[in-house]
This record gives sequence, C-alpha cells and structure tokens, in this order.
Amino acid sequence: MPAAHRLRTSALAAAGLLAGLAATPAPAQTLKIALRQDADILDPTLARTYIGRIVFAGLCDKLFDIDANLNVVPQLATGYKWDNPTTMTITLRQGVTFQDGEKMDAAAVAYSLDRHRTMQGSFRRGELSPVQSVEVVDPLTVRLHLKSPYSPLIYQLTDRSGMVLAPDVAKKEGKDFGLHPVCAGPFSFHERVAQDHVTLDRFPGYWNAKDIHFDHVTYVVLPDSSVRLANLQSGTVDMAEQVVPSDVAAVKADPKLEVVAGDGLGYAGIAINLANGKRADTPMGHDWRVRKAFELSIDRNALIQVVYNGMFTATAQGVAANSPYHDAGLKPPGRDIARAKALLKEAGVTTPYTLELTAPNQPDVAQTAEVIQSMAKDAGFDIKIRLMEFASSLKAEVAGDYETYLIGWSGRADPDGNVYGGFHSGGPFNTSHYLNKDMDALLDKARAVSDVAERKALYSKVFRLAENELPYMYLWTTRNVMGLNRKVQGFVMVPDGMIRLQGMHFAQ
Repeated sequence: MPAAHRLRTSALAAAGLLAGLAATPAPAQTLKIALRQDADILDPTLARTYIGRIVFAGLCDKLFDIDANLNVVPQLATGYKWDNPTTMTITLRQGVTFQDGEKMDAAAVAYSLDRHRTMQGSFRRGELSPVQSVEVVDPLTVRLHLKSPYSPLIYQLTDRSGMVLAPDVAKKEGKDFGLHPVCAGPFSFHERVAQDHVTLDRFPGYWNAKDIHFDHVTYVVLPDSSVRLANLQSGTVDMAEQVVPSDVAAVKADPKLEVVAGDGLGYAGIAINLANGKRADTPMGHDWRVRKAFELSIDRNALIQVVYNGMFTATAQGVAANSPYHDAGLKPPGRDIARAKALLKEAGVTTPYTLELTAPNQPDVAQTAEVIQSMAKDAGFDIKIRLMEFASSLKAEVAGDYETYLIGWSGRADPDGNVYGGFHSGGPFNTSHYLNKDMDALLDKARAVSDVAERKALYSKVFRLAENELPYMYLWTTRNVMGLNRKVQGFVMVPDGMIRLQGMHFAQ
C-alpha cells in the first residue's frame, strides 16, 4: 500500500474514532442531597415546611431572592418601585418560560399572586393579605395595589409568595398541582416517592441555564442523623442539609468532607394549644401561670448543651441576633423550680400534672423532648412524649390534636414573616388559636411602618407580650450546619439555609 494511501486511511480512521468519541454523551451528573425530613405538598400556595422550601429552590424561581447579606436581588423580576405607599410596580424578565413551555409573563404572575392570596387552604394568604388587587400593565409589568402600606411585601416575594406557577397546569390540576408541579425554575419535576426521595431533571429552557451544571438533583429523605452522616461519609449522598452538632467533629475529621455553617434566621420552641378544639381544654391552655411554670422548669442553656453541644443560642424572641430587629435587652428567663411550683399551686393545679408533648420523630428532637421531660418533672409536670412522623405532626397541629408541640420555624429576613402568621388572630399558622387584640394591633402597625427603629420597638413589644402569655415558648435560635463532599463546588451559604443550585458543580 502506498504511503500516501496509508496516511489517508489512518487519518480517516482517526477521524472516525474522534467522531465516535464526540457522539458518546458525557455521563449524567446527579447531585444527591440528604434531607432531615420529607417535604410536604410541592405546591407553593399550600406548602408550609422548611424542607419543602429547599426542594422549591430547585423547582420554582421567585420574583425576587435574597443574598448572603439579606439584600433583595431580582430573579424572575428585574426590579420594582413604590409608586406611592400603597402601589408597587414590578418589571419582569423577558424570555422566561415555564417547564411545560408556557410563557412566563405578567398574566402568569398576576394569576399566581391571586392564587396565593385567595385559594382555599393557602398558607400564603396572611403574607399577601394587604394586597387588594394585581394589575397587568403590559406583558412584562405588573402593579400591586394594596389596602394599606405594607413594608414587608418585597421580602414576602423572596419566598413562596413570590413563586410563579404555570397557569394552564395550575388551573387544570387545582389542589392536585403539587403532584406534578410546573414552575419556572432550573429543574423540572420528575418523580416523588413519599418518605424516600424527590428527583428533579435539568430544564434546558431555564432562563439562567448557563449557571446550572447538574443533569439531575435527588433529594433523599434521611430523618436519622446517624444515617445521614453514614451516607455522607460513604459518598452515597453529596450533601447533607443538616449535620447535627454532635456529628460535626466526625465530618471535619473526614478529609473528603467539609462543614459549612452560618447563623440562621430560624428558631425552635414549643407551641401551646390555647383554644384549638377540645384538646385545648386543659390548665395549660387556660392559664398563663401554668404555661409560665412550664417555661421556668426548663434550663434552655443546659438543654442546648446536652442535645446540641452548645451550638445554638437561647432566646425569648423570634428574631435572630443577626437581624436589625433583634431586641438585645429581651433575655429568656432562667430555670426557677421554686417559682414554677408556686405558680402551679397558685393556679390550683394538682401535681404531678400530666401533659402531652408532641414532637417530630427525629433523634435530636426526640432527645430534646426527653430532656424537657426530665427537667419539667422537678417542677411537678409529668410529660408524656408523643413522637410522630413530621408531616403527620403538622396535620395534628392544624387540627388541634395536641396540647404542646415541639416545633421550629426556619425564619425569614423580615420579622413579619416570623410572627404575623403565628400570633395574629387571622394568621394562617395560628394553630394555637391565640387571640389578643393588642397583639393584632402591634402586628398590623409593624406592617404599616417602614422605619427600622420604629418597627424594632413594635416587635420588641410583640415578643414581650408573647413572653407574658406564651402561646409559643421560644427555646433557641438556630445555626445552619451543612455537610458537603469536597467535590461539590460553588455552594453559597445564605442565612435562610436554602440550597441554591445556581453556580454549583462538581470539581473536575
């Protein structure tokens, strides 16, 4: 064979080999994230859990978002302005489509906002209750008309109230939208197996596709903290959205892993049933002195030390120390068994007083309940612990099927998002059925003013009134503690604890 022909044949063979290599797709990249609980319904209008918000971060973009410094930044919107104290105009990003191909425009935004604020069972109605109407100005502009000034509005639009749903699908599915949600986020819904996992697939038409580097994301439900740790160590999952403080040392000791931690916005505490059904008909529900005695039986700092290695901070308010609205002068009371016993005697309560404490069935939460049980016994309380699967415990709370309930709140950048829903008589999260006209007036006024100092003074009064009446007993403010495989790059910790997938990728 002539040399020239051999060269041409070799070149053709090499070209064929390269073409074959080019035709071979790169292996799909799947990010696996361990969650401490299962999400509730995947419908932003009807959802209420922190874990659900983490899944929504991959599924449903919002009009606005917050950054690591709690600044509001555009997402589906490009900007906003207050035309006057009761009118906000929002401009929208051009060329955005939903995961079913529908166009994301002003009409879709108006539909979603109206659904959030009017749909039966909506947990967004309290967040958007000041909105009178939503006007479609043009395809890329909406105008919100308010009943009265409402300073927290822009922050409400950085969470589920600002998530925009595909109207055609939402209208067709109604309350079943959460079974096959369609939004304008970076990943589309693939499947869900309850108590096991949720899988999302990369949406090629995402408006910010250049910042998305995974083909799939699977959220794996692992309630047991030791199981989460083992899966992280073995590489079965790439991230754990919560590492309990007792496991932090083990993660730090593993060269393949790292801990990313930061101050959060959330808190944990005990909700007390005051008037929600027959189970509120107890001395605890009727008499503030019994509730105060229960609080005085608990040593918050010792509780935090025993269960969480002292990583959290005892509190008597629903605003973390990193917020400008935090009242540094409001301290939780120390343990006082003598005073607790005196209050129970004054209230005419015979001891031991049997009290049920409902708690989600997670190891650290169960341990917290057991420590509270032991502490409260010294004051005359006989605590019976009822452990429940998390979603079931939430349903029991809404139905009034509880006396006391150990439950946290993930926290919002604006304090209105932490307290209005739970303490206002019209709040969607007011499962205690707490009713106090002074509290309502304080919360309504704090929504109407914009001056930070004035709002801080109002929220200080809110928390001092709550400390007196105890519809909810604050225990501690939280820290976000996540475990990552070091191959996971680009993760940015934001105080709300959400896992934003934009910019994240595996190291090459």
